Amino acid sequence: MGTDAYAYCAVLTRDQWAWEFLRRNPDYRADYRRFITLWHALEADYGAPPNRDFPRWKQDPRAYGPLPGDVDLAAPTGELCVVEDERVLLECWMGAKWGFYKFPLDPERDTPPGADELSWRPPLQPAPHVDEVCRLDISFDLSLPLPPQLEAAKFRLVGRAAELRRQGILAPKTVANQCARWIRMLRVLDGDMPPEGNLDDLREAQAMTQSGYLDILRLADVGANAK
Repeated sequence: MGTDAYAYCAVLTRDQWAWEFLRRNPDYRADYRRFITLWHALEADYGAPPNRDFPRWKQDPRAYGPLPGDVDLAAPTGELCVVEDERVLLECWMGAKWGFYKFPLDPERDTPPGADELSWRPPLQPAPHVDEVCRLDISFDLSLPLPPQLEAAKFRLVGRAAELRRQGILAPKTVANQCARWIRMLRVLDGDMPPEGNLDDLREAQAMTQSGYLDILRLADVGANAK
């Protein structure tokens, strides 16, 4: 496709970047195909929202998750849209499985979704593992006043981040300083460029489609133009 095909990525927001990786997840793509097939069948029988016959719609077992052959959600984050008998509506089940609110989006769409189309659920708390290079342990003496200790801790954190940047380590990660790296990942996933050196690049890119896209949501909510 060439680099021009990825020019739109230069202005993607954090939330849109997460979508770019999720929509390349083969399992999400398969789920969406099954979901939209069921949805269109329900619309054919009961009408399309907002004019659907919802009392009849919600009597149909196809209107609820999980998708056929899938399993119930283990630990969804955020609210679930349920009916009287605690069943989860299919569109909400899809969102809870993959981490978003609103109606599931077509992974084949050509344009990045806006805020009115995609809203991410709060990501689960990260695992306690921290890259040792970026780790900084700070102790506090609770027998002494906290404000000066907090100020000193802030100074150490800022200083350590500056030291890492001088070493060429991007800290903290931002949409802006990760943009070029993420574009390379998209190109690898799309077959537009080979992985550099070995298959580690491909595995890293694939991991971003599986759960890594949710880690993007932990970054500051700013666009690629913010430094």
